[in-house]
Amino acid sequence: MPTAPSRPVRWYNLAAYGSNDVLGAGSMAVISTWILIFYTSFCGLSAVQATIIFGVARVLDAFTSPMIGHLSDNIGRSWLGRKFGRRRFFILAAIPLLPSFAIMWVAGQGFWYYLVTYVLFEMVYAMEIIPYETLASEMATDYRTKAKFAGARILLGQLSAIGAAFLPGALIARLGPDDPDTYLYMGIIFSALFMAAAGLLYAFSWERQRPKGLDEEEAGDKPTLGAAFKALYRNLFSTLRIRAFRLHLGMYLGGYISQDIYNAAFTYFVIFALAGSTAIVSQLVGVTYIVQFVAVILAINFALRLSPSAAYRMAAISFGLGVAIFLIMYAAGYTATSSLFWLPVVFAGLGRGALNYIPWATYNYMADVDEIVTGRRREGAFAGVMTFVRKMSQALAVILVGQVMQASGFVSKATTQSPSALAGIVGVMGAGTIAMLLFGMFVSTRFRLNPRTHAVLLEEIEHFRAGARTPTTPENAAVVEDLSGWSYDRLWGNNPVANAQK
Repeated sequence: MPTAPSRPVRWYNLAAYGSNDVLGAGSMAVISTWILIFYTSFCGLSAVQATIIFGVARVLDAFTSPMIGHLSDNIGRSWLGRKFGRRRFFILAAIPLLPSFAIMWVAGQGFWYYLVTYVLFEMVYAMEIIPYETLASEMATDYRTKAKFAGARILLGQLSAIGAAFLPGALIARLGPDDPDTYLYMGIIFSALFMAAAGLLYAFSWERQRPKGLDEEEAGDKPTLGAAFKALYRNLFSTLRIRAFRLHLGMYLGGYISQDIYNAAFTYFVIFALAGSTAIVSQLVGVTYIVQFVAVILAINFALRLSPSAAYRMAAISFGLGVAIFLIMYAAGYTATSSLFWLPVVFAGLGRGALNYIPWATYNYMADVDEIVTGRRREGAFAGVMTFVRKMSQALAVILVGQVMQASGFVSKATTQSPSALAGIVGVMGAGTIAMLLFGMFVSTRFRLNPRTHAVLLEEIEHFRAGARTPTTPENAAVVEDLSGWSYDRLWGNNPVANAQK
């Protein structure tokens, strides 16, 4: 069945799409930098309690996200989906709920208040961000346009992360370092930005026109809650049978969990190990995000012209060097006031920016690899499963950081920490971050999706659509077999992955 012609992508479509990462990257930058120090310094929670809140919210979100992805794949058969779009309906519905971000930052409450408010925001976040992650594949078909969407997302996301770093510093300068309302005002400002970005996304995006009768062809009954949970496990196992997606997940987790561990420990590292302050943290993190912005621009060019996997390894080495220099300078007795600390910030920022971009650039092609295996488009399933794996692993990583800190003797609300607590902070930031980077680099050596192989993939998809069942050339067959993990005669629905979706 031929695909419908795509609409032209204008600069304002790219800008509107990218602006939504104010919610994606912006909220996560705020949370990863400030939430643990807010909980332990202004709310009286222990390191274990703070990281448990983070972990529980992530685990619940991990189960919610695949369900939303499944529903967004199937809601097109309903009146709501036909009226507002099967993806864009969720984005529209999330807009009035986004102020839930602000109520997370009310100081002086108890453990259960912070747990409930964090979980609430995570649910709203998933409701908006999962359908959003499918829109690049909906709005574009070719490699370069999808890469532009990924670049717009990460570039504007990095700008929002810069604001997330410097805004607390500006509020601290006005309100003082001990005023917890700093974080509440920050939450209110970002909630307004989230709503505006989601509105722009809805106004200037669209979904791929589905051939007439396809919804009825793919499924008969409307999805139920039970079907959504069943699809969670079915999609989890079926998507992991796509080789390129497995490798993509490994690179994604290596690049992002290394940053989760680094972010969770870095604020404590600066304040306690380097004798710094929240204002210095704001400056260092802000400059890191500025460098990341530059790194994304460089990574876009590398990923378009060269191999994403080679660019990934270069980025991981740069980030790892930044972490190593931080540790060497700490061991040499430098404090946070030293101007030399801008050196590791630059290395870390260059690596982190590229690591943020590359997995999302390659993600936009996963549905294409899946299509040659199943003969279907499952963008929502991949978005949900990717988020499920990410959230579960992120929850475990951050909880582990809290456990190590607590076991090392970390004391909440203390102005100084014991030598053993400092060793725990330094150790988890160094060893944990570098170990995950090495894992991601190893996986990247086996990932071979690039502009050339993606063009071959699309050529073979059209070959299948035309009714052919033999490869155009042996070389093309080898490429799609490497990407998919299946022999050519098992592609286009002739395999258990496709049968599991029926």
